[in-house]
Amino acid sequence: MAEQRADSSPSGFITRTPPTFESVEQERQHRIERLVAACRVFGKAGFSQGLLGHVTVRDPDNPEQFWANPIGISFNCIKVSDIVLVDHTGSLVQGSRPVNPVGVLLHSAIHRAYPDVTAVCHAHSVYGSAWSAFARPIDPLTQDTAIFFEDQAILREPRVAMDSKGADQFAAGFAGKRTGIQPGHGLFTTGETVDEAAWRFVSMDRACQVQLLAEAAGTPEVWPSEMAHALRQSLGSPNFCWLSFQTLWDELQAEGTDFLN
Repeated sequence: MAEQRADSSPSGFITRTPPTFESVEQERQHRIERLVAACRVFGKAGFSQGLLGHVTVRDPDNPEQFWANPIGISFNCIKVSDIVLVDHTGSLVQGSRPVNPVGVLLHSAIHRAYPDVTAVCHAHSVYGSAWSAFARPIDPLTQDTAIFFEDQAILREPRVAMDSKGADQFAAGFAGKRTGIQPGHGLFTTGETVDEAAWRFVSMDRACQVQLLAEAAGTPEVWPSEMAHALRQSLGSPNFCWLSFQTLWDELQAEGTDFLN
């Protein structure tokens, strides 16, 4: 496996591109490591809350199965060896630790409904949860928040999914959008990679913080629709989100690699 780097640009910035893999086993290991990295990033950001929060990624060889963080381990402490493999019914395929049953129910429904979704993230972040109470999309107030313009689903029903029928209804609510706001609950983000989904979540929670602060101070001005759309197409693209997450990956590795054990 090798992360691809292009030649330095005139400004000295080196562009990275997603790695290529020589085997399914190599790709699987990479996905699991990035899942753990996403959990650690969420922990550093203060998204860890008891037994709540889950990140999942499809297995590259068995798309009906996915890897997930087990319940009961803090995002701040999770390691590669803790990750478990489950099927779409929530049954353990590999590993011995249990998973959050409601989390698996919702994530599996999203994975089933959208074959192009590789990873799904959800956590009870403070700003995301607070903004969800308004049951409306984030506005393009800044360049950073504009990346979610017209790419947010309001997931009103069901408020709590208790069975596969309710979970399928929940997943259908995304209607192809990459981020979701469940009123009174919080944020869900998806991606073609764990890196993309995790960066979307971190950015979405920050966008909620910006909107809450701006509206508390007055009536903010929004970006024109055509400009917000252009920003979403560029700064909100899967590749740009993947690239942005690499800065967080580098920070984790600089602090130590115990999470890869």
